[in-house]
Amino acid sequence: MKSLTSHYDSLFLHVVTKAIVPLIQIFALYVITHGHYSPGGGFQGGVMMAASILLLRITLGEASYRRFPREAGLAIAGVATLLFCLLGFASVVFGGNFLEYGMAVPGADPVRLRYWGIFWAEVFIGFLVWGALVAIYDALVTGGVE
Repeated sequence: MKSLTSHYDSLFLHVVTKAIVPLIQIFALYVITHGHYSPGGGFQGGVMMAASILLLRITLGEASYRRFPREAGLAIAGVATLLFCLLGFASVVFGGNFLEYGMAVPGADPVRLRYWGIFWAEVFIGFLVWGALVAIYDALVTGGVE
């Protein structure tokens, strides 16, 4: 099956892509990890992370799959979904509602629980979006057949 991704033989494009992708990823991680108290968050940062991988896929073609294999997107999305659900059910175990971060845990400060609960929810959402968007792109490129 013919791949829909292109491989461009432009040295300039390769150099710029390889230089800008780490910067995009660092900024995306910043957006994910600071989304609980500033504009941005998991979804926006996850889209940026996915865009960095898709930039590699489109520019470098098949060579990009050595750095980030096709199966990685689906695996990242699956693990992030599982961790997000575990985070949500952790509050249920302590008698709260699903994703109620400030529940009454003996010996714990509700403010800190809420802070860290929202932080980890943003991180898991970011990785979920990142993995899902890359997996969707890879499925569209391969026609859903691997």
